[in-house]
Amino acid sequence: MGESFGRWELGADAAVMPHITSANIACGAHAGDPAVMRRTMRLAAAHGVACGAHPGFADLAGFGRREIPITPAEATDLVLWQLGALAAIARSEGVLLRHVKPHGALYNMAARDAALGTAIARAVEHFDRSLVLFGLAGSTMLDVGRAAGLTVAAEGFADRAYEPDGSLTPRSIDGAVINDRTLVVERAVRMVTDSRVIARDGSVIPLNVDTICVHGDTSGAADLARALRQGLEAAAVQVAPVGSSVR
Repeated sequence: MGESFGRWELGADAAVMPHITSANIACGAHAGDPAVMRRTMRLAAAHGVACGAHPGFADLAGFGRREIPITPAEATDLVLWQLGALAAIARSEGVLLRHVKPHGALYNMAARDAALGTAIARAVEHFDRSLVLFGLAGSTMLDVGRAAGLTVAAEGFADRAYEPDGSLTPRSIDGAVINDRTLVVERAVRMVTDSRVIARDGSVIPLNVDTICVHGDTSGAADLARALRQGLEAAAVQVAPVGSSVR
């Protein structure tokens, strides 16, 4: 959420917000700007949606999805800078931040690099230990978050293909993003109720999830979010803001 910039509009935040319970708000690095951050925060608060920080690489041109070499110390500072920016706006709006989810390449790199994941967890720990740290289900990001004394939430991606090792299929590969809404809903329900997902090669892999991501820049994101929520509730899954039911 909040990934517009200046006069450039991205996503359908107003249409998506009624169907979600937690919003990952861009912090001005990979996307967003101060005005967009405030507007998104107000929109989330109006819908009772929990707000979280979505820090990424300072790479507007690449939308934070290009891998950039970074040291652990640099990563800690990068995340702290963005947490501080969003928290200042949250405080002025009377909103309490609830979680942190790294964005794009930073997220995927931290999922496989314990040193980078630890640097991000350290930033969250130093800033506010009450914040829930999101990480790819089954990844090292969750392990280092717990080691830092943080509450973590394992994240699943209903509209993304998975590799047999549990990693996300790179977007450069055909089929990495799943556009069949019915299939996306089926995968989400299976993740939550059966703790499994079908990988790109057809194998079934375990996947314990606490939260499911919907990308705001996906075409038809609002309809997808609505369908996912309806599908989960039809399967007797209670959907609630992050932190209220995290394992």
